Amino acid sequence: MITNPPQQTYLGRRTYARPTARIVSSGEHQLWLARHLTPRDRWITRMIHEHRVLSTHQIVELGWVTRRSANIRLLELYRWRVLDRFQPLAVSGLSPMHYVLDVAGAAVLAHEDGLDPKKIGYQHDRAMGIAHSLHLAHRVAVNGMFTRLIHHARRPDATGRLTAWWSEERCAGLYGDIVRPDGYGRWAQGGAEIEWFVELDFGTEPLRRLALKIDAYHRLAKETRITTPILIWTTTTRREARIREALTDALRHLDQPARVPVATTAADLAEPDQHLDATLARWLPLTRAGAGRLELGQLSLIWPPLDRAAAGHGDKINLPERPNRLHPPQPMPPVGLDPQQHAA
Repeated sequence: MITNPPQQTYLGRRTYARPTARIVSSGEHQLWLARHLTPRDRWITRMIHEHRVLSTHQIVELGWVTRRSANIRLLELYRWRVLDRFQPLAVSGLSPMHYVLDVAGAAVLAHEDGLDPKKIGYQHDRAMGIAHSLHLAHRVAVNGMFTRLIHHARRPDATGRLTAWWSEERCAGLYGDIVRPDGYGRWAQGGAEIEWFVELDFGTEPLRRLALKIDAYHRLAKETRITTPILIWTTTTRREARIREALTDALRHLDQPARVPVATTAADLAEPDQHLDATLARWLPLTRAGAGRLELGQLSLIWPPLDRAAAGHGDKINLPERPNRLHPPQPMPPVGLDPQQHAA
């Protein structure tokens, strides 16, 4: 059974890095950063704030070509107090560095949005607290599913594009009184779009609780008049089969089951470095299993929207925000940033 997301562990001799000298954040330092931070730096910083923590591997997928060039820049952002980092304990080998927002980075984002840095709710201790969270592996895995999609979209021959990526906190802010998805995404490919909520299961959640979520998603679909698929990722095909039985039974008790399209997948269907790759032909629809396992872009063909006149959830990205909340980042790198030409 998989208990940690891919790229969470790297084989090698356990070593301990020496402390690195860091700059004290001050007004003068903020002025200095104004001429040293690139658009990519600012976008990565905002992505890390929005999604709380990203590993080195995920950051490479977002905006770099090589790990070496990313490490060089990330070390500078760490020294400049734009980002902070930690390295979780691994059972064997070494874990990659995990990055969170630091005080200088929070101030930069606040000033970009015309906000008072003292009023945006940023606390360095809370940002670093994710290092001790029992949900760290879960959060990193969810984020890894989306960074892999962005990695695919950055390729020169890409046919798809991630047009929305909401964090767990953003979903909770909009729908938390009904349901709390692990994330929301929208993928455009071949002239069609598919939007979805993701539920990531490490095999520890009771099946009854997963079944209850179906009822909550049904209620959300009826209240918003938007039919949104739910993609459920779990650890093994054996666990997947049990989940499908529980969810099939839950759908029988709904008055409009078509409002809750569900597809499932399992980590052991793919190679270890592709466990979280949503673009593979791995998604098995719950009510149309005869179609076989499909790619993410193909799901839009079997789930035509029931409410064609209704806007999708992704169109709510510009809903009025709470006061002093930082603006969410765009899911794709800044325009003009060609990943094949910016290795440094």
